[in-house]
Amino acid sequence: MNKSLLVGAVLGAVGVTAGGAVATYSFVNATQYAEVLAVKPVMETIKTPREVCKDVAVTRQAPVKDQHKIAGTAIGAVVGGLLGNQVGGGNGKKLATVAGAVGGGYAGNKVQENMQASDTYTTTETRCSTVTDASEKLVGYDVKYDLDGKVGQVRMASDPGRKIPVKDGQLVLSDEAAK
Repeated sequence: MNKSLLVGAVLGAVGVTAGGAVATYSFVNATQYAEVLAVKPVMETIKTPREVCKDVAVTRQAPVKDQHKIAGTAIGAVVGGLLGNQVGGGNGKKLATVAGAVGGGYAGNKVQENMQASDTYTTTETRCSTVTDASEKLVGYDVKYDLDGKVGQVRMASDPGRKIPVKDGQLVLSDEAAK
């Protein structure tokens, strides 16, 4: 057999074997994909407290200068006594004067009490309360996938679309790992 024919046959066999190995390696290590079955956004509620203040009109009773209502009682007693003194004569007149003074004193006391109760003033006060604002924040995506007939679930930072890359039988969950 010719030496060059023999060398050519050996080199050809080596080339076919190497080419098949490279093709097999490429097929085995080719990027595969897991099929995405469902993607559900995961939200977190963020609660932020804040203080809300408003001015409110408040009605208060004015400070009482004559707490025991002495002025009203005295004025009522004097007026009642004078009116009672106008009635009757003799001992009846004295009795009417005393009764008028007592009744007038009581009436004067009650009149002053009512006047003091209705003596009010209005002022403005600031009243504050804490309210909580709520907002939603996206924290990731729960992804349900099918990899070679096995269904699994994983949380991902972004929506993967319709398929997830697989390398060496493992999901590639970040752009850094896919390179």
